[in-house]
Amino acid sequence: MASTFVPSTCPHDCPSTCALEIERLDDFTIGKVRGARDNDYTQGVICAKVSAYRERVHHPDRLSHPLKRMGAKGDGKFARISWDEALDETVDKFKQVTAEFGAESVWPYYFAGTMGLVQRDGINRLRNVFGYSRQEMTICTLLPWTGWVAGTGAMWGTDPREMAQSDLIIVWGGNPVSTQVNVMTHIAKARKSRGAKLIVIDPYRTPTAEVADTYLAIQPGTDGALACALMHVLFAEGYADAEYLEAYTDKPTQLRQHLSAKTPAWASKLTGIPEQDIFDLARAYGQTKKAYIRVGYGFARSRNGSASLHAVSCLPAVTGAWKHKGGGALHSNSGMYSRLDQSLITASDLEDTSIREMDMSRIGAVLTNEEKDLFGGPPVKAMLIQNMNPAEVAPDTHKVLKGLARDDLFTVVHEQFMTDTAKFADLVLPATMFVEHDDMYKGGGHMYLQVARKVIEPYGECKSNHDVNCSLGQRLGSDHPGFHMSAWEMIDRTLADSGLPSADKIADNRWFDFSKSYEEANYLNGFNHPDGKFRFSPDWAAHGDRDGIMPTLPDHQDIIDAATDQHPFRLVTAPARRFLNSSFTEMPSSIAKEGRPQALIHPDVCREMGLEEGKLVRLGNKQGSVVVHIRAFDGLQKDVVVVEGIWPNKAFVEGVGINVLTSADRGAPAGGAVFHDTAVWMEAA
Repeated sequence: MASTFVPSTCPHDCPSTCALEIERLDDFTIGKVRGARDNDYTQGVICAKVSAYRERVHHPDRLSHPLKRMGAKGDGKFARISWDEALDETVDKFKQVTAEFGAESVWPYYFAGTMGLVQRDGINRLRNVFGYSRQEMTICTLLPWTGWVAGTGAMWGTDPREMAQSDLIIVWGGNPVSTQVNVMTHIAKARKSRGAKLIVIDPYRTPTAEVADTYLAIQPGTDGALACALMHVLFAEGYADAEYLEAYTDKPTQLRQHLSAKTPAWASKLTGIPEQDIFDLARAYGQTKKAYIRVGYGFARSRNGSASLHAVSCLPAVTGAWKHKGGGALHSNSGMYSRLDQSLITASDLEDTSIREMDMSRIGAVLTNEEKDLFGGPPVKAMLIQNMNPAEVAPDTHKVLKGLARDDLFTVVHEQFMTDTAKFADLVLPATMFVEHDDMYKGGGHMYLQVARKVIEPYGECKSNHDVNCSLGQRLGSDHPGFHMSAWEMIDRTLADSGLPSADKIADNRWFDFSKSYEEANYLNGFNHPDGKFRFSPDWAAHGDRDGIMPTLPDHQDIIDAATDQHPFRLVTAPARRFLNSSFTEMPSSIAKEGRPQALIHPDVCREMGLEEGKLVRLGNKQGSVVVHIRAFDGLQKDVVVVEGIWPNKAFVEGVGINVLTSADRGAPAGGAVFHDTAVWMEAA
């Protein structure tokens, strides 16, 4: 057959959800992958790792048939079995542990290896139909979403395409050059056509910071202090919009009084940013009507991330930037899709909220039977893991591996490659990739719903998440309709139930626009609270603050894992450009670009401690230690260390990865993983 380009959608854990065009060489082979030029968000631009996706699809190490463990857990010794054997054994074990320990002893576990609504979320249908333990989704979005909604009342913001009309753009806590390249497309338009200035605020000089007009190296976890100092200057120097504040915000007078002590000098001591730089940033922001703040997911990784993001979200409310085209702010547009009815996919109508909901970020504590994490219920005795690799991605690796190694834990891992998690499984099931199944996708960084047909046939004996979940549901005896329809039928029914066009129509049209009007997106009809006002003083109790630890008004919440004499360095485990969590770590092109795990350490510290470029350093805290190679890097404060990328454990010198050091503590007020909030000691290895 002649090659042809087929429309599709990137499924990976990124707000861009890029519209793609994939070259189909034959029924089983893809070639080039490119961005859709006619999508006004993607605009033909995609990241390098996805453009090389044929390396993943046709990788020689892909799992191709079901496997049964033959050696000790973690050894990676397996024998081939049939799908019927694998599914029957899974069902028998689930029934057995349910009979002996109760349905809550089964814990389906997943996250965002795919963002497709059918293939990702269908595992919840198993959970809700059979009464298995629920999962609290804490590992990525909970902290920042809580902070954003606390102020605005809704999870949306200024149209990202409006950045092209901005005169000042602040990228705060994000690195879109590496993690969301489409943001840079729209920033580049503003810089070229309007001379817009780009300011980046981040703990280290990322590739995005490298191309900025101004870069501010902030101490991890002190963003709230910087935001407060900026607002202090905005009020003190007359940049606050009194008319807007009176009409659209809850406590402007109290806020101004509260901020009187939050001076740039105060913030400088906390953030490490020079006082004059804080004044300069505040004045630049205050003097620019069309000022746009793009809030990144760095806020999702700190104990005080919710409070810090809320403080940042207050800035456009102080200046009234929301009123101006090209002004305002955006963290995520995920709240735009509330019209979409996913109840068929997840069987949400059958969810029993009395069943325990265990924190996915604390999987190590759950699997090692810490009582408070089990909520008085039975130990977890069986798991189905899809779209997730907790042995490398979850915090507190030592505890996670200890839990996965339990002989009395039956684990089924549905995967594309033999990950560290899969090596601890009793059964490993081969999974399709997005080009091999149907699905639909929401965009957090834009506002399109996309429906994508499969491009090629599945590799080997690979089955999709949907097909596996349906097979298990049928074998377990359920007559729920979601277990008895194809993925395409489920997409079509879900769209019909939501009052939307058919699957065929949206797929043929490439996407369906969920955009809000300019007035709605910028909250000019009022914020999404009963009185229509932005909350400088949120009702944190409504967002899970049972202990009253959240600040009444925007502030620096001093609950981070601060540096001490014993742990004088602050560690940030930032994303790598060519990886996405633990995905893409098997691709030759990604490995070639990333090289190996490295600790980015300030050159002055290297000299003071006798650390040499390319040699080894040991980073440690009470949880353990990790050995990595040294890279001298002057783009951070002296007491900050950065290790980029979630490399496989085996990529590290001692065979254990960076998340040995990250804590499974819950961020405030309602939980959330704290990967960038880690104090460590450091010594030559």
